Amino acid sequence: MTLRDSLLQEFDLERPFTRRCLERVPEGKNDWKPHEKSMTLGWLSTFLAICPSWGVFVLDRDEFDPATGGGPARQEAQSNSQLLSLFDQYHGACRDALAKTNDAHLERPWTLKPGGHVLFTQPRWFVLREYILNHIVHHRAQLGVYLRLNGISVPAIYNDSADEKGGVFR
Repeated sequence: MTLRDSLLQEFDLERPFTRRCLERVPEGKNDWKPHEKSMTLGWLSTFLAICPSWGVFVLDRDEFDPATGGGPARQEAQSNSQLLSLFDQYHGACRDALAKTNDAHLERPWTLKPGGHVLFTQPRWFVLREYILNHIVHHRAQLGVYLRLNGISVPAIYNDSADEKGGVFR
């Protein structure tokens, strides 16, 4: 299996799990947060929905400086349908960009350069796995806690949750 195909397989596996969590974000609770230092539910869910957009930058550019703009707007989704639309749009764009690349391109270095200062340079495949896919899984788990604290059932992901049977191991 190629590196690209491995990443696509992982990306496709995680998509429905993330979407299922986003589908459960309650309307009208965007300002809710479990602690004063925490993100709001509205921003956490929006951030999770737009995370895949960064994968396009990793594949299409050799470096990125967030200070120069060009990323998705930092505007919070105001409805569940808008949230899901953002996720579908950005996930689709990232998947399409990944499907069009090859392993040689994935081995090439990519640099994150906030404010013009190099934060890191890593192979593109590593950035996609660590800073896109793993970042999505991290914030999806965080969203699961927010759902639980709001009395909303947490979806089964890799296996059963306390609320439902399912996941990939059934």
